[in-house]
Amino acid sequence: MDEKVIRLQYDRSTPQRLDKYLTVYLSEYSRARIQRLIKNGKVLVNEVPARKTGQMVEGGDMVLVTIPPVETTELQPEEIPLDIIFENSDVMVINKPAGMVVHPAAGHNRGTLVHAALAHAPDIKGISGEARPGVVHRLDKNTSGLILMAKNDTTHHWLQEQFRQRKVKKTYLALVDGKPPTPSGKIDAAIGRDASHRKQMAITPPGKGRNATSEYRTIENYAQHTLLEVQPATGRTHQIRLHLAFIGCPVVGDIIYGRKHSSLPMKRHFLHAARLIIYLPGELQPRNFSAPLPPELEELLKSLREK
Repeated sequence: MDEKVIRLQYDRSTPQRLDKYLTVYLSEYSRARIQRLIKNGKVLVNEVPARKTGQMVEGGDMVLVTIPPVETTELQPEEIPLDIIFENSDVMVINKPAGMVVHPAAGHNRGTLVHAALAHAPDIKGISGEARPGVVHRLDKNTSGLILMAKNDTTHHWLQEQFRQRKVKKTYLALVDGKPPTPSGKIDAAIGRDASHRKQMAITPPGKGRNATSEYRTIENYAQHTLLEVQPATGRTHQIRLHLAFIGCPVVGDIIYGRKHSSLPMKRHFLHAARLIIYLPGELQPRNFSAPLPPELEELLKSLREK
C-alpha cells in the first residue's frame, strides 16, 4: 500500500487541539494512531511540522497529514488451527481454546492467538500502521470462549468504542466451589494491582482501584459446586475470577484466586466466554455469537449431575 496524503482546512472560529480535530475528521484512525503520526512528524500545520499533539489549530489553518504505508510485522504467522465462529473483511470472532495466550508477551513469543490469526487471515490491513490483527479484548490463557479480533484500524477503533461505552454484552459460564450468598446478584468491588504480587490483581479498599461490576445467576446446583452465568459490566483484568472469589465461591481450578488444589480433576479453571452480543461496523442490528462448552467441561458437568 502506498502512502496516503490528506489535506484539510480548519474552518471553525474556535481553536481546537490538533489531535482532537484530526480524530473527528479521520475517524477511521484511533486517537493513539493520530498522536503517533503527529509525534513522528507526519502532520504539518501551515507547512510546518506540528510541535505537539496538543497544539491548537485556528480558523484558516491548513493541515497536511501523511499516512505511511502499513509496515510488515515482525510477528511470524503460525499455522495453528482456529475455531472461527464468524469472519468478514473487518473482524474475526474466534472460539479460543484454553491454554492459548492471546497476545505475544514476555515468555510467550510463539503459539499465540495473534500468530494463528496472521496465518489464517493474510488479508489483514493492519492496526496502528503494522500488519497485524487488532486485539479488542482479552481472555486469560486458561479461559476458553469467544474473542474478537479486528482486521483494520477502522474496525479496531469501532469495536473499542463499543466496549468503552459498555454496549457489548458478554456472558460467561463459571463452575464455582460452594454456593453464592444468593441465587443471583450483583457484585460491586473495585480492582487494582496486588501490592504483594505485581503480576496479580486484587480487590481494593474503597476509594482505590478501578470500579468493577459483575452480575451472576445460578444455572445449576450440585452437591458442592454451582454453575453460574456471569455478565461483567466492566472489563477489568481477572474481574470474574476475583469477584466470585470475593463472594466466597471461587472458580473451580483457579489456583491463583481460589483453592490452591482444585476440588475437581482439572488442568484449567472452569471459565468459558459463552455468548457475545455486539454491533459490528455498518450494521443496524446487534450480532449474537455463541460458543458451546468445550468437551472436557461438558464431561465434568455430566459427572457432577450423575453424582
